[in-house]
Amino acid sequence: MQVKKFTFNPFQENTFILFDDTKECLIVDAGCYFPEEFVQLKKFIEENDLVPQKLISTHSHLDHVFGNHIVTKELKLQLGIHPEDEQTLKMLKTTADLYQVPNVFESPEPDFYFEHGDTIKFGKSELEVRFVPGHAPGHVVFVDHKDSLVINGDCLFAGSIGRTDLPGGDHATLLKSIQEQLFTLPDEYVVYCGHGPETTVGDEKRTNPFF
Repeated sequence: MQVKKFTFNPFQENTFILFDDTKECLIVDAGCYFPEEFVQLKKFIEENDLVPQKLISTHSHLDHVFGNHIVTKELKLQLGIHPEDEQTLKMLKTTADLYQVPNVFESPEPDFYFEHGDTIKFGKSELEVRFVPGHAPGHVVFVDHKDSLVINGDCLFAGSIGRTDLPGGDHATLLKSIQEQLFTLPDEYVVYCGHGPETTVGDEKRTNPFF
Protein backbone atom coordinates (compact mmCIF):
# COMPACT_ATOMS: atom_id res chain seq x y z
CA MET A 1 0.00 0.00 0.00
CA GLN A 2 1.20 3.50 -0.82
CA VAL A 3 0.42 6.68 1.09
CA LYS A 4 0.05 10.14 -0.45
CA LYS A 5 -0.07 13.02 2.03
CA PHE A 6 -1.58 16.46 1.44
CA THR A 7 -1.38 19.30 3.97
CA PHE A 8 -4.56 21.34 3.83
CA ASN A 9 -6.57 24.18 5.40
CA PRO A 10 -5.66 26.92 7.92
CA PHE A 11 -4.92 24.27 10.56
CA GLN A 12 -2.29 22.54 8.39
CA GLU A 13 -4.06 19.17 8.62
CA ASN A 14 -2.78 16.10 6.80
CA THR A 15 -5.20 14.38 4.43
CA PHE A 16 -4.22 11.00 3.02
CA ILE A 17 -4.93 8.93 -0.05
CA LEU A 18 -4.15 5.23 0.45
CA PHE A 19 -3.80 3.12 -2.70
CA ASP A 20 -2.27 -0.06 -4.06
CA ASP A 21 -1.49 -1.57 -7.44
CA THR A 22 -5.15 -2.39 -8.08
CA LYS A 23 -5.70 1.40 -8.31
CA GLU A 24 -8.44 1.28 -5.70
CA CYS A 25 -7.98 3.92 -3.01
CA LEU A 26 -9.35 5.30 0.23
CA ILE A 27 -9.38 8.93 1.31
CA VAL A 28 -8.67 9.48 5.00
CA ASP A 29 -9.60 12.74 6.78
CA ALA A 30 -10.82 15.05 4.04
CA GLY A 31 -9.42 18.33 5.32
CA CYS A 32 -9.62 20.26 2.05
CA TYR A 33 -11.06 23.70 2.84
CA PHE A 34 -9.95 25.99 0.02
CA PRO A 35 -11.31 25.15 -3.47
CA GLU A 36 -7.82 24.65 -4.87
CA GLU A 37 -7.16 21.97 -2.25
CA PHE A 38 -9.92 19.73 -3.56
CA VAL A 39 -8.64 20.39 -7.08
CA GLN A 40 -5.21 19.18 -5.94
CA LEU A 41 -6.72 16.05 -4.38
CA LYS A 42 -8.80 15.24 -7.45
CA LYS A 43 -5.88 15.90 -9.81
CA PHE A 44 -3.73 13.33 -8.01
CA ILE A 45 -6.53 10.77 -8.23
CA GLU A 46 -7.07 11.38 -11.95
CA GLU A 47 -3.38 11.52 -12.90
CA ASN A 48 -2.77 8.17 -11.19
CA ASP A 49 -5.94 6.53 -12.54
CA LEU A 50 -7.13 5.83 -9.01
CA VAL A 51 -10.63 4.61 -8.19
CA PRO A 52 -11.82 6.01 -4.84
CA GLN A 53 -13.82 3.54 -2.74
CA LYS A 54 -14.69 5.31 0.51
CA LEU A 55 -13.99 8.33 2.70
CA ILE A 56 -13.05 7.39 6.26
CA SER A 57 -12.25 9.60 9.24
CA THR A 58 -9.88 9.05 12.15
CA HIS A 59 -12.09 11.56 13.99
CA SER A 60 -14.47 14.40 13.21
CA HIS A 61 -12.83 17.60 14.48
CA LEU A 62 -13.47 20.38 12.00
CA ASP A 63 -10.00 20.48 10.45
CA HIS A 64 -10.30 16.80 9.47
CA VAL A 65 -13.77 17.05 7.91
CA PHE A 66 -13.86 20.42 6.11
CA GLY A 67 -13.87 18.51 2.82
CA ASN A 68 -16.48 15.87 3.64
CA HIS A 69 -19.17 17.73 1.71
CA ILE A 70 -17.30 18.21 -1.55
CA VAL A 71 -15.41 14.89 -1.47
CA THR A 72 -18.52 12.77 -0.94
CA LYS A 73 -20.52 14.80 -3.46
CA GLU A 74 -18.01 15.13 -6.28
CA LEU A 75 -16.42 11.69 -5.94
CA LYS A 76 -19.69 9.97 -4.98
CA LEU A 77 -18.23 8.33 -1.89
CA GLN A 78 -19.74 6.94 1.28
CA LEU A 79 -18.50 8.36 4.59
CA GLY A 80 -17.45 6.15 7.50
CA ILE A 81 -16.73 7.16 11.11
CA HIS A 82 -16.73 5.65 14.60
CA PRO A 83 -20.21 6.07 16.13
CA GLU A 84 -18.82 7.83 19.22
CA ASP A 85 -17.77 10.74 16.99
CA GLU A 86 -21.16 11.34 15.39
CA GLN A 87 -22.04 14.19 17.73
CA THR A 88 -18.72 15.90 17.00
CA LEU A 89 -19.47 15.65 13.29
CA LYS A 90 -22.91 17.21 13.77
CA MET A 91 -21.27 20.18 15.52
CA LEU A 92 -19.10 21.08 12.52
CA LYS A 93 -20.81 24.37 11.61
CA THR A 94 -21.16 25.44 15.24
CA THR A 95 -17.49 24.71 15.91
CA ALA A 96 -16.45 26.54 12.75
CA ASP A 97 -18.40 29.59 13.91
CA LEU A 98 -16.61 29.46 17.28
CA TYR A 99 -13.24 29.41 15.49
CA GLN A 100 -14.48 32.14 13.12
CA VAL A 101 -13.88 29.96 10.07
CA PRO A 102 -16.27 31.06 7.29
CA ASN A 103 -17.72 29.18 4.33
CA VAL A 104 -17.89 25.76 5.98
CA PHE A 105 -20.41 23.28 4.60
CA GLU A 106 -22.17 20.81 6.86
CA SER A 107 -20.86 17.28 6.52
CA PRO A 108 -23.23 14.65 5.20
CA GLU A 109 -24.32 12.09 7.76
CA PRO A 110 -22.21 8.93 7.95
CA ASP A 111 -23.16 6.11 5.61
CA PHE A 112 -21.48 3.44 7.71
CA TYR A 113 -19.69 2.98 11.02
CA PHE A 114 -16.68 1.00 12.15
CA GLU A 115 -15.72 -0.32 15.57
CA HIS A 116 -12.53 -1.43 17.28
CA GLY A 117 -11.25 -4.61 15.65
CA ASP A 118 -13.02 -4.13 12.33
CA THR A 119 -11.18 -4.58 9.05
CA ILE A 120 -11.56 -2.11 6.18
CA LYS A 121 -10.65 -3.65 2.82
CA PHE A 122 -9.90 -2.11 -0.56
CA GLY A 123 -7.96 -3.52 -3.49
CA LYS A 124 -5.42 -5.95 -2.06
CA SER A 125 -5.08 -3.94 1.15
CA GLU A 126 -6.52 -4.23 4.64
CA LEU A 127 -6.68 -1.76 7.53
CA GLU A 128 -7.30 -2.78 11.13
CA VAL A 129 -9.42 -0.29 13.08
CA ARG A 130 -8.21 0.48 16.61
CA PHE A 131 -10.27 2.65 18.98
CA VAL A 132 -8.09 5.33 20.61
CA PRO A 133 -10.27 7.83 22.51
CA GLY A 134 -8.78 10.74 24.42
CA HIS A 135 -8.28 13.44 21.81
CA ALA A 136 -11.81 12.93 20.48
CA PRO A 137 -14.50 10.58 21.81
CA GLY A 138 -14.66 8.50 18.64
CA HIS A 139 -11.03 8.65 17.54
CA VAL A 140 -9.61 5.62 15.73
CA VAL A 141 -6.38 4.72 13.99
CA PHE A 142 -6.04 2.59 10.86
CA VAL A 143 -3.24 0.00 10.92
CA ASP A 144 -1.74 -1.60 7.82
CA HIS A 145 0.17 -4.60 9.18
CA LYS A 146 1.39 -5.74 5.77
CA ASP A 147 3.27 -2.49 5.18
CA SER A 148 4.02 -1.69 8.84
CA LEU A 149 2.29 1.67 9.06
CA VAL A 150 -0.52 3.39 10.92
CA ILE A 151 -2.72 6.34 9.93
CA ASN A 152 -2.95 7.90 13.34
CA GLY A 153 -4.90 11.15 13.14
CA ASP A 154 -4.30 13.43 16.14
CA CYS A 155 -3.57 10.73 18.70
CA LEU A 156 0.24 10.78 18.62
CA PHE A 157 2.69 13.25 17.09
CA ALA A 158 6.45 13.36 16.65
CA GLY A 159 7.52 14.32 20.17
CA SER A 160 4.02 15.12 21.37
CA ILE A 161 0.42 13.94 21.73
CA GLY A 162 -2.99 15.28 20.73
CA ARG A 163 -4.61 18.04 22.75
CA THR A 164 -7.19 16.93 25.30
CA ASP A 165 -8.91 20.21 26.19
CA LEU A 166 -11.61 19.95 23.51
CA PRO A 167 -15.10 18.51 24.19
CA GLY A 168 -14.84 14.78 24.78
CA GLY A 169 -11.10 14.92 25.37
CA ASP A 170 -9.37 13.36 28.36
CA HIS A 171 -5.63 13.31 29.04
CA ALA A 172 -5.45 10.06 31.00
CA THR A 173 -7.63 8.30 28.42
CA LEU A 174 -5.39 9.44 25.57
CA LEU A 175 -2.22 8.24 27.28
CA LYS A 176 -3.86 4.87 27.92
CA SER A 177 -5.01 4.63 24.30
CA ILE A 178 -1.51 5.32 22.99
CA GLN A 179 0.13 2.86 25.35
CA GLU A 180 -2.35 0.07 24.67
CA GLN A 181 -3.11 0.54 20.97
CA LEU A 182 -0.02 2.20 19.43
CA PHE A 183 2.93 1.32 21.63
CA THR A 184 1.98 -2.36 21.36
CA LEU A 185 2.77 -2.22 17.64
CA PRO A 186 6.31 -3.14 16.51
CA ASP A 187 8.89 -0.36 16.78
CA GLU A 188 9.41 -0.11 13.02
CA TYR A 189 5.81 0.84 12.25
CA VAL A 190 5.66 4.27 10.58
CA VAL A 191 3.13 6.63 12.16
CA TYR A 192 1.42 9.06 9.78
CA CYS A 193 0.17 11.96 11.89
CA GLY A 194 -2.75 14.31 11.41
CA HIS A 195 -0.39 17.29 11.62
CA GLY A 196 3.34 17.53 11.04
CA PRO A 197 5.85 14.88 9.97
CA GLU A 198 5.82 11.12 10.20
CA THR A 199 7.47 9.29 13.09
CA THR A 200 7.81 5.67 14.21
CA VAL A 201 6.38 3.73 17.12
CA GLY A 202 9.89 3.01 18.38
CA ASP A 203 11.03 6.64 18.29
CA GLU A 204 8.00 7.77 20.28
CA LYS A 205 8.36 4.99 22.85
CA ARG A 206 11.98 6.03 23.40
CA THR A 207 11.81 9.82 23.24
CA ASN A 208 8.25 11.16 23.59
CA PRO A 209 8.28 13.36 26.73
CA PHE A 210 4.70 12.43 27.67
CA PHE A 211 5.74 8.87 28.51
